[in-house]
Amino acid sequence: MNQQIKNKLALLPDQPGCYLMKDRQGTIIYVGKAKVLKNRVRSYFTGSHDGKTFRLVNEIEDFEYIVTSSNIEALILELNLIKKHDPKYNVMLKDDKTYPFIKLTAERHPRLIITRKVKKDKGKYFGPYPNAFAANETKKLLDRIYPLRKCNTLPDRVCLYYHLGQCLAPCVYDVEEQEYKKMVDDINRFLNGGHTEIKKELTEKMLEASEELDFERAKEFRDKIAHIDITMEKQKMMTTDFIDRDVFGFAYDKGWMCVQVFFVRQGKLIERDVSLFPVYDEPEQELLTFLGQFYEITNHFKPKEILLPESVDAEMAEGLLGVKTIHPKRGAKKTCLNWRIKMPPSPFRKNSL
Repeated sequence: MNQQIKNKLALLPDQPGCYLMKDRQGTIIYVGKAKVLKNRVRSYFTGSHDGKTFRLVNEIEDFEYIVTSSNIEALILELNLIKKHDPKYNVMLKDDKTYPFIKLTAERHPRLIITRKVKKDKGKYFGPYPNAFAANETKKLLDRIYPLRKCNTLPDRVCLYYHLGQCLAPCVYDVEEQEYKKMVDDINRFLNGGHTEIKKELTEKMLEASEELDFERAKEFRDKIAHIDITMEKQKMMTTDFIDRDVFGFAYDKGWMCVQVFFVRQGKLIERDVSLFPVYDEPEQELLTFLGQFYEITNHFKPKEILLPESVDAEMAEGLLGVKTIHPKRGAKKTCLNWRIKMPPSPFRKNSL
């Protein structure tokens, strides 16, 4: 440790803030945050470290620090500094994942499409779906049940979709606005967790058609019900409130950290995302930084609710993200966190839960 660092360590305040580690060229190689700057920064230069932290400390020739008025301010500042300087020892999440949405357009003859861009165009967006296959399967199912327009521009004659019963052919026939409104309302209800109710209505229509000896129509309803079963029952039901939420868990060992995010949409677990990266701070603090980058820097969709392990500061996360963040104590939400423990064995021995 050089004399310059020793002198600066003696002057560190016992306040929250951010610190910037520099190499001999003056390049910022690491940015961190601390609840107490004096304790956190001094810890780098005392005691023993694992291999990865040892390499970082070996390169430090100088450091700066910025005092903040609160821990949440330190967290926000840290994210901005990481984004600005892109230090080589910090994890910088890249926005390389754009998840698809199912969109119900606001056109005169509405369409149901898959898109990865959300625009302010009065259309209704459902998702996102981390599993693109699930999004496409759901759209195919809705196409079979609700015959909305499929063409980008109206042709001058009916197309194959009309003959398949998947389009009302507004290019040729007049379609009442009320008929479209009924389908749009049903789709909206379906994608907001009402597929069980839709299935019940289709079953009633199938039975009515059978009683009227209209077996061809009854078969159509039966096929639609079968497609609902095949498509929707693949996903594991986690909660019954149909709220979109993300569930976070983490594990760490020997300077490495693994974060898993489980995406629950309309009460169903649809996909997970896994990130693995080196860490130089306390795991709980690293997870807060990860959350900030995940939502604020890479612009991931923010759900209605975020579930976190009890060891992580939910109040800090909620203040940063503006999303309801909780530590589940019991019931289905707690099960969402505990379910993670049942995942296949991980190389990380110290689990956060």
